Amino acid sequence: MSLKSTTNKSPKSLKKMPTAIKAEGRIWIETSEGKLVGKGRIELMEKINEFGSIRQAAAAMKMSYRQAWQLIDEVNTRGKTPMVISQRGGKGGGQAIVTEKGHEVIALYKALNNRFQKFLAKEAEKFNF
Repeated sequence: MSLKSTTNKSPKSLKKMPTAIKAEGRIWIETSEGKLVGKGRIELMEKINEFGSIRQAAAAMKMSYRQAWQLIDEVNTRGKTPMVISQRGGKGGGQAIVTEKGHEVIALYKALNNRFQKFLAKEAEKFNF
């Protein structure tokens, strides 16, 4: 029995340049009620910390204020303590701050995600053949 090539090319011409192998994945933390935090919610809290405003954070992320407010409301109600405290606008506009617990959750998530990305990179190396 002989094996025939399905192409007319010689084996040398079938060699390819090495392809970079990468494993992809995302982490989110959930409660029994649904998602608590993930990449997007963490980024939103970081933007709120940067701008001091849910509206400005939403604009920076190209999302509606309503969507940003809903995400923060879910984070605050699903967690044991609020992670963002906001004050409605008035003459000078509203403001929002990330609480100490919010900063702690951001740091925990980033550390977990960093370990997860390292794990994925290490496991992806096994596919380089």
